[in-house]
Amino acid sequence: MSQLWNTILYQPLVNALIFLYQVLFQNLGLAIIALTALIRGLLIPLTLPAQRTTQKMRELAPELEKLKKKHKDNKQTLAQAQMELYRQHGANPTAGCLPQIIQLLVLIALFQAFRQVLYANGEVVTRLNEVLYSSLQLAEEATINTRFLYLDLTKPDIFPLSGGILPGLPGIFLIAAAATQFFSSKAMMPKVKKAEKQAKKTPGEMDDMATSMQKQMLYIFPIMTIIIGFSFPSGLVLYWFVFSAFTFLQQSLFNHKPSKKKNG
Repeated sequence: MSQLWNTILYQPLVNALIFLYQVLFQNLGLAIIALTALIRGLLIPLTLPAQRTTQKMRELAPELEKLKKKHKDNKQTLAQAQMELYRQHGANPTAGCLPQIIQLLVLIALFQAFRQVLYANGEVVTRLNEVLYSSLQLAEEATINTRFLYLDLTKPDIFPLSGGILPGLPGIFLIAAAATQFFSSKAMMPKVKKAEKQAKKTPGEMDDMATSMQKQMLYIFPIMTIIIGFSFPSGLVLYWFVFSAFTFLQQSLFNHKPSKKKNG
């Protein structure tokens, strides 16, 4: 299984990163940005089903609220009515699951590819040559340029504090990564305020719990990004910033796209 993972995903991504570095940029930061943007673009067909499903569920929210009021005393009838509503409008809540899983696997492999380079320290050439195709093999005396703007991509993006309790302050890219994570997550979620109002109108605690968790996730993920970023190489922070920025851009464009309405 691990061999299949390496052959199909991990090894090609490491080679793609080094190809971009050797042929186009001679700068690892630019290579990371280019490969992240390229992979994010290739994954768009896999993200669209989930986005369409989310949009459809938003449009059906008023109808779902009516069903909850009508069948508030019979959960089984309510579930059947909801499934019938989904069927009539061609909405499948699970439609985007498989594409999302595939997307996640690709992103994990991309993360590992960057990690392979950034965590190699002095043995970077030796470790890279173990997975590079013959045409991309590096000379033993070769060095990888890990400088990008003010960053050393192998070290965390923090501004050290002398004599302080904290190890330092988060750097520009770390803050930017957390901010884009927040805005991309917010763009991908239904309007939280609207969901909270709808939850208060419906019986039971499940809706309240779901909207509460949804609201908390908006803030938990960016905070986790900051915390993890204190120990991660800034090259991985750069990757996460670019990925989140493209996610936010794609979702914003999708949200502003006029939805198709049925005639009559």
